[in-house]
Amino acid sequence: SGRVILGTLSQGRLSIEEIHRFPNRMGEKDGGLKWDLRHLEGEILAGLKKIGDRKIPLESVSCDSWGVDIVYLPKDGSPAKDPFCYRDERNEKIFPKVVDKIGKEKIFARTGLQFMPFNTLYQLAADAESGRSEVGQSSAFLPVADYLNYFLGGRPASEVSLASTTQFYDPKNRKWAEDLVKEVGIPTSLLPEVVPSGSLLGKISAKTVQATGLPATCQVVASCSHDTGASVAAVPAEGKGWAYLSSGTWSLLGVESPKPWMTPACAEAGLTHEVGFGHSIRLLKNIAGLWLVQECRRDFAKQGREMDYGTITRMASEAAPLVTLLDPFLTAWNAPGEMGRRIADYAKATGQLVPTSDGAMVRACLESLALAYRECLESIEKVTGEKIKTLHIVGGGSQNKLLNQMAADATGRTVVSGPIEGTAIGNLLIQAYGLGHLKSHQEIRNIVR
Repeated sequence: SGRVILGTLSQGRLSIEEIHRFPNRMGEKDGGLKWDLRHLEGEILAGLKKIGDRKIPLESVSCDSWGVDIVYLPKDGSPAKDPFCYRDERNEKIFPKVVDKIGKEKIFARTGLQFMPFNTLYQLAADAESGRSEVGQSSAFLPVADYLNYFLGGRPASEVSLASTTQFYDPKNRKWAEDLVKEVGIPTSLLPEVVPSGSLLGKISAKTVQATGLPATCQVVASCSHDTGASVAAVPAEGKGWAYLSSGTWSLLGVESPKPWMTPACAEAGLTHEVGFGHSIRLLKNIAGLWLVQECRRDFAKQGREMDYGTITRMASEAAPLVTLLDPFLTAWNAPGEMGRRIADYAKATGQLVPTSDGAMVRACLESLALAYRECLESIEKVTGEKIKTLHIVGGGSQNKLLNQMAADATGRTVVSGPIEGTAIGNLLIQAYGLGHLKSHQEIRNIVR
């Protein structure tokens, strides 16, 4: 879902208020799985109008989103077309062709990114191979949150945390890896400017002022456009020896580092380099996350068993432990639909017992995630040579006490949960930093603590 959240910073304390909540819609359109961009734009404006109606003197606005998906900006100024969703099956088809052509070693040496078929590099390759009309008709492309900042009136630019999810951003040299974009057949003239977290992109447009009633002085800020980047910026950690887990649809587990670790050992471990606030490196791994549980719940509902998350989590807690285990690193889980059947098929194929109840199905997902967290922490320790004692779990998934306890049991680390609203808090405090109200990352984390 999407949300519009209002933050107020006063005397070193941040208060937040959810103003508007809406579903983010994807569906089949024009031969692919795509996001409904007009719906997204309209709901954001509706949320901002609620703030405008209250005559709140809003200083700034900033959007954050998931990574990898992009929106093309038409040269003629017409409305942008709906972007492909990273879960579209075309990415799985093009992925091996690109890797074979360019080579894993070269791609990793340039970007340090985990090889996921939905990374933007492979989406661009699919666009080029299919002759997608937007490629020749556009002045640039922008990742989703950066596009939304542009839609509100900011200049077209990609904030570095979101740029780093594409698999054609070079974190060592802090610029686009243009050679990789050329290799997949996309003109480098479409690459936008990359800006650091907290950059001011300009004031909201007259059109946005008219639609929302917000003051014309309101600034558009590139906070951390990547939701995980914003969330990690708000982790209330101190010193060394800690890792973060941004727990939601995806589980993103990693550490903050002042430098990249683009070594063969890092590539072999499947770790990725994403850029965080202040050009820090987030050395992490993408894990399927609570998407597994969300899709199970959707499956149950289709079969007439509508349940809330509290109910299915309680059922999972009552199911027998360690009966069926999944591999959450497999890309086979990425597509939507029929999760129950796919879990059953996986159990049969791997010689395990097929879950016989809804609770057993969900428990298999949660236990598998907890064990994946342990494997990931051990991989990171091996690459960096630094011991991790504490795991900070942030985001909506941090409310799942059962998974938190499983994570503590599986990893043998101290687990600290919260803030639940890590992404929103990080986004808001980086806006405050961009406006000059806060002076450092430490000041941001002090407020969260």
